[in-house]
This record gives sequence, C-alpha cells and structure tokens, in this order.
Amino acid sequence: MSETVLVQPQQGIRALSAHRSYLMMMAAKIISRFGDSIDSIAYSWMVYVLTGSEVLMGTLFSLNFIPGIAFSLFTGVLVDRWSKKKIVILANTGRCIMVLLTALLYFLGYLQPWHLFIFTFINSSFECFSTPAEMSLVPRILPKELLLSGNSLTSSAARTAELAGLAAAGGLIALIGVSGAMITDALTFLVAALLFFWVRPKFEEEPSEVSHHVKTEPKPKKTYWSEFKSGLLFVKGQKMILLTMLAAAFVNFCLTPYNVLEPVYVKEILHSGPFGLSLLGISLVIGMILSGLWVSQQGAKYKKSTLIVFGYLLLGVSYALLYVPSLVTLYPLYTATLFCFGMGLAISFVNTPVSTYMMEVTPHEMLGRVGALSSMISTSAMPLGGLIAGFAGAWFSVDVLFLVFGILMIIPGLILLTQKSFMSV
Repeated sequence: MSETVLVQPQQGIRALSAHRSYLMMMAAKIISRFGDSIDSIAYSWMVYVLTGSEVLMGTLFSLNFIPGIAFSLFTGVLVDRWSKKKIVILANTGRCIMVLLTALLYFLGYLQPWHLFIFTFINSSFECFSTPAEMSLVPRILPKELLLSGNSLTSSAARTAELAGLAAAGGLIALIGVSGAMITDALTFLVAALLFFWVRPKFEEEPSEVSHHVKTEPKPKKTYWSEFKSGLLFVKGQKMILLTMLAAAFVNFCLTPYNVLEPVYVKEILHSGPFGLSLLGISLVIGMILSGLWVSQQGAKYKKSTLIVFGYLLLGVSYALLYVPSLVTLYPLYTATLFCFGMGLAISFVNTPVSTYMMEVTPHEMLGRVGALSSMISTSAMPLGGLIAGFAGAWFSVDVLFLVFGILMIIPGLILLTQKSFMSV
C-alpha cells in the first residue's frame, strides 16, 4: 500500500494520460479558459467604449457574483439529480449563445448597457450549474489516488491557457476587432461542449444507468427539500470541509482589496502604468502554473493538510510583503513582481488539495450540493470585501491595506495548524 502512494506521484502525468475522459475534460477546460482570457480583455474594453463609465464596469463585475450567492444552494440539488455531463454541455452551449449574441449586437451597433446586465446575469447563472457539475465529474472519471495529480495538472494547464489568452488578446482585438475576439470566445465554449461528448464517467454509474442493468425494488423518491437539507447536514457534520470553506471565504475577503485596488497600487506605489499591471498579473499566473505542476508530480508525497497550511502562510506573507516596495527606491516594480509570484505559488498549494480533499470525503451523490455550497460560501464575502476596500482606500494608503490584510490572511493557516484531525489528512 505505501509503495503505491510513493510511486504514483512520480508518474502522475503518465498515469493520467491513460484516462481518455480526463484528457477530454482537461482539453475542454484549457480551450474555454483561453477564450475566457480573451473575452476578459475584449469585454472590458467593449463596456468602456460603450459607456465610458468605470462605475458601470464595477457594477457589472459585482453582478457576476450575485447568481452564485443567490442560486448555488438550490442548483446543487439539481446537479446531483441530473446528468452532470449534460449539464456541462448545455451550460457551455448556453454561454456560447450569450457571447455570440453580445458580439452580434455590438457589431451591428444595437448593444445597450441594459443588455450587458441581462447577459452577465444569465452567463453567471449558467456557471452556477456547470461549476459543481464539473467538480462532480472528476471523481467519476479518475480513481481516488489520481485526484490530487489530476486536479493539479488541470489547474496548471488552465492557467497556462489563461496566460496565452491574455498575451493573444491584444493582437486579436487589433486584427479582428472586439466583436471578432468575442466570437472567438464563443467558439471556445462550443468546442468545449463538443469535447464533453467524449467524457464517459466510469468509476460510479449515474443512477439512471444503474436502473437499466439492475432490477431493484423501487425506492421512495426523495423530495427536493429533503435532498437540500441532507446536503447542508452533511457539510455541518464534516468539520474539516466546513473549516476549509470558511477559510476560503476569509481569504477571498482579504484578497478583495488587492483585486479592487491593484491599479491604484501600481500607479501610486510602484509609479508604473499598464505595463506594471500586466507584469504583476503575469508573475502571479506563472507562480500558479509552476506550483500546480509541482503539486501534480510531487504533492502526493505530502499530507494535504501540510500543503494547505503552507499555502495559506505563504499567501499571507507574500501579500503582506507588497508593503515593502513603498520602502525601497530601487526597482519597486520588480520587487512587487517577486511577491506576486509568491502569491501565485501559494494559490495552487491551497486550492488543489482543498478541492481534492472535498472530492475524497464527499459521497459522489452529494458532490453537486457540496460543490455549489462551497462556491457560494467562498465568494459570499467578496462583495463585502469590495465595499470595505473602496471605503478604506479613501482613508489609508494602498500598501498599508495590503500589509494589514496580508497579516490577517495568515490566520486561517494558523487555525488549521492547531486542528489535529485536519493535520492528519
């Protein structure tokens, strides 16, 4: 038994390549993430050109989180009831249609701001279904011993695609325009949907498939609300899952000042412009890619709890150290770039083991509900964080806020470190 655990991480990529459904799912993730990165630039530029309003851009950004907070608890039950594969296909197809419609209206000159609110809300609602459905599919296409390696590799590959998309966005917009770039994004959703036709869950059959092969006594049909309550009760009874969800919510809350005030930090503290903003973003993504690859190959040698705690501590320290460039006069931009790289390294050490742990301990038939609840809890504090960041930014220097919230971010790692049951994972 112990030999298997030690050998598996050394051949993670080789072992994963034997699972065709995983390869199809990873390819779909890479393609859609590449399109998302292009769209993030094209869409932001389109909104700015259309309205000239930074307030509207911020409002649309906030709107992205509303469906997740409002609907995730309820969509999770439906995801557990329905075919996960079909949900992902339909969600990707729906997002393709919405992006195509947006691009067409913009190209024809008919796009209005109120259209953007509707399309953004609909797209985010599709994600409420697709995100927990994809999470539920992973342990159905990979054996348990490959979950950490698979999640890590997928994360790194997706981040690489994101980096490529960001690099290609400017050239694409210059070559084929904003509408053309958005159509490219729409086509990536369509290709991703098509790839999921080749994803075939095999480690646990869907209930509908089981009924075709095995004749059993009909069981009383569970009501929607009984399944809803059972999901909540399961999470309530799993202290470690609940702790990781709350820790993620707190960390996202602490990161919101960075997400909101990064342009101010680049301009006022680093005395740079768009180049500096891009450099920090690229260093963050590269850090995530490298740590994701390392976890994919070597992570199984360590306890998940060790990786998670190390990630939280590294993330908090790197975040707090963004205060340092305000103290140095020589190359402050590159000093900040180094700390952003550290933040990127930390993120994969946290996210991948947490999602893998959740997949391992949650019954397959509950993964939709638990995944949706996790998404809701982890993002629920972000609007509050944005509000606080906005007001605090008017009273305190940005580098001081980063120092304070970076120190606060160390707290989840220290709390988890004291939990003996968690540290045994």
